[in-house]
This record gives sequence, C-alpha cells and structure tokens, in this order.
Amino acid sequence: MKKVYFDSAATTQLRDEVIDCICEVLKTEYGNPSSTHSYGRSSKSLLENARKEIAKLLNVTTSEIIFTSGGTEADNLILNGAVRDLGVKRIISSRIEHHAVLHTLDWLQEKYGITIEFVNLDHCGHVDYKHLEKLLSDTSEKTLVSLMHVNNEVGNLLDLKTTAELCKKYDTLFHSDTVQSVGHFELDFKDIPVDFAAAAAHKFHGPKGAGFAFIRKNSGLKPLIHGGAQERGLRAGTEAVYAIAGMAEALKLSYHKLEKERKYISELKQYFKTQLSENIEGVKFNGDCDNDERSTYTLLNVCLPITPEKAMLLLFQLDLKGIACSKGSACQSGSEGGSHVLSAILSDDDLAKPSIRFSFSSFNKKEEVDYVVECLKEFIEG
Repeated sequence: MKKVYFDSAATTQLRDEVIDCICEVLKTEYGNPSSTHSYGRSSKSLLENARKEIAKLLNVTTSEIIFTSGGTEADNLILNGAVRDLGVKRIISSRIEHHAVLHTLDWLQEKYGITIEFVNLDHCGHVDYKHLEKLLSDTSEKTLVSLMHVNNEVGNLLDLKTTAELCKKYDTLFHSDTVQSVGHFELDFKDIPVDFAAAAAHKFHGPKGAGFAFIRKNSGLKPLIHGGAQERGLRAGTEAVYAIAGMAEALKLSYHKLEKERKYISELKQYFKTQLSENIEGVKFNGDCDNDERSTYTLLNVCLPITPEKAMLLLFQLDLKGIACSKGSACQSGSEGGSHVLSAILSDDDLAKPSIRFSFSSFNKKEEVDYVVECLKEFIEG
C-alpha cells in the first residue's frame, strides 16, 4: 500500500541529522545537568549551547528561553503566570485559538474569575483590528492579549508586529502561540515586541516532548511546576538534554534551509490547489488558506462537495489508501462536536460538508499530491 503523509501540522518527520544528534547525546551525555561533577557539567554545557542557539535564531537573550515539554506547557506557564503573578484580570483572545489556550482560559476564568473577551473575526477568520483596539481602549484593568501567529487548522497569518505594537500602545501584555510558525517563518523578537511566545520541536522536524517558552526578561512570572531550580527557577524538573539538543539542531537546520524549503513547499501547495480545483468541481478552501499573502505556505484546509452520509467514510477510505491527513468538521467520523475553528467561520451549508486539512513539508512530492487528488476524485465520483 502506498503511504502518503500530509499531516505535518500535527507533527513532522524527524530529520536524519536530528536523529543522529539525539542518538549521540543519549550515548555520551547521560549526566544530570544539575550535577556539579564532570558528567553533569558536560550535559549542562550541551543544554546551554542549545539555549544559546535557539536564542540567537530568535534574536533574544538566553535568559528569555525556558525549556518545556512542548507548546501546551509553554502556553499554560505563560497564561497561568500572567493571571496569578502579574495581576492580569482580563484576557482578550479569539474563538479560533488552539485548545491549549482556550481550555486554559476557561480554567482561569473558573478559578480566578477573570474576564475573557473575544475579538471579532472577518469571514475568513482574520482579526478585526478596529475591534481589537476598541477592546484594548475600553478598560483600565490589567489586560493580556493571546492570539496565535499561524492558525493550526486553516493557516491564517496574524500580523504579529502590528498586533504587538497595538498592545504596547495600550500598555497591554501580548502572548502568541507560535507553535505553527517557529521554524517556518523568520521571527525576530527584538524587532517584534511580543512579551511571551510558545514553541514545540515536533512542528519543525524535531522530537516530541520538547519545546520552549519565550518569556521577556524581568517579566515577573513564577513557576507552574515546582520542585527544583532548573530553568532559572521557572520550570522544575531534570531537563531532557537529548530532546533539547535535538530541538536546537532541528531549529538550526530549519532556518538554514528555510528559503529553499519555503519555495519548494509553496510550489507544492500551489500545485495541490490547482489540481484540486481542476479535478473536483465545487471544492472550496477554508479560511484564507488559498491566499499566499495571508496564510502559511504549509497547509490547505479543503471543503469537499460530499454528502454528509458519504462524508462519514471519507477519512476511513483515505486511511485505507495510506493517506494521512486531519479531519476538520462535525460530520466526520470520530468527531466530537466538530472543529471549533471551522464552526466560527463557515456557513451552515459548508459545515455540513467534510473539511480536510492537508499539511506539507519538504519530504512531500508532487506524485503524492497526484495520488491524493486521484483518490479523492475516485471517492467523490464512486
């Protein structure tokens, strides 16, 4: 059976160089980085070199990079800390954020009674900046804005610098989940005045279980996890040195190959759009994912002209054909309530149709696109 992986927004294939790096560290650097003997010092050196590499790529200081288990923990560390330690009483977000943010906001509202407000979105799911500014100017309460840079389902791009500068204008903290953009876009956090950001290694060809929080220096945040003085006292627990080293290697390679791979993947996405449009009558692209200026080059969210009855079998049939992708609407098998992102931006008619997210990397080929389009066409017409 042919195997095609178009689910890189969920997780990416590890690069060979990253696997080699991880294996070498596992074999040779087994000291606890908190130990003072030579084995510990060697692991500590590796850890700090990884931090230095990541900080350099984002143009921040090493003290502003805190290693975590991934993006979800980083988001939780930041959002919990903002309310508990920084006196934030109000958070402005959107209804299409990742659940790592939305579910945390629900908990913070229940636990601390904070106010949650959602900025208006246009029909494609982009932030209404006039409404955001109105929300920012409407209160004297300590406020934080939490808006993701790249939407993980439809690929919409937030203007990170404009948003950050608007927040600064109103003396508001700004957190962005950059899990889908770190490693895929140039991010200069010295130029872009975000206060907090989150990243996960497995989104840019690194290992699962490793990520980091960018926390602007002198933020005043306190730890979410207690028990030790690791990570400058902000994240207790012995660091996974092999995974962190692999993450730094993956990020370094992603930036080194960024221009070449972005061109290749962008062309692949354009080819996919063209093939879908030419072969499947009535196909639609959700959000703004078909707009190359306003969405990431790494994914397409596709609404297919299929009846709800037939849609129940779509992902199952694709899986039987060896095709890995992600569901995107309520009518599909295994869905519990459907996609909150699509529910916020699609019409009822389009929500009744199946939507699929296809996400790409440099490991994909045009032949795989042809195979997927052929399988979709066969299913729709069959």
